[in-house]
Amino acid sequence: MNDNEIIEQFNAEKDVEILSKKTVFKGFFKLDEYQFKHRLFDGGWSEVVTREVFERGNAVVVLPYDPVTHQVVLIEQIRLPAIMSTQSVWLLELVAGMIAADEIAEEVAHRELMEETGITASEMHFVNSYLATPGGSSERFYFYWAKVDASQAKGIHGLEYEHEDIKVHVVDFDVAMEMVNSGRIDNASTVLGLQWLALNLHKVKPV
Repeated sequence: MNDNEIIEQFNAEKDVEILSKKTVFKGFFKLDEYQFKHRLFDGGWSEVVTREVFERGNAVVVLPYDPVTHQVVLIEQIRLPAIMSTQSVWLLELVAGMIAADEIAEEVAHRELMEETGITASEMHFVNSYLATPGGSSERFYFYWAKVDASQAKGIHGLEYEHEDIKVHVVDFDVAMEMVNSGRIDNASTVLGLQWLALNLHKVKPV
């Protein structure tokens, strides 16, 4: 059996049996408890497994990049959960926002870019999507890079009714990568986005 056959061996429809699902908490986010069985690699079925799944919907992540000046636009805002493991809860991030059930991801990407930075994209390109923390959350990120004029990015932004207080930073790409390497930028979506750009500069930056 080759690796492709192993990868294609299981699928959720026939190889996972959901026995029960109940909501154990519902507030700003939701926590569901699942009981399920699944097929085993060595054959047969597992015993009943209980897992709690953090349900917060899906989101877009947008990397605003100016290929003329070779700069990225980052935002800074408070992220309280970071207090458990870092000295500062104000993180440098990419633009991001939740996708409502009836929304189109690219439209959300444009909206969040305007709300969080005050700038618009001359081009918006879908890159890929990925699961953020599949061991405990269902959330999937839809990642875009946006072609922008970085000279227009400045000031404080965000929606007051969402308690957002967002500061915009225009950062040379090489400096941003230094912050990734030093750990100053340490949130997953921003690290992934900047590393993707580092690998794909030949596609987005004019010669």
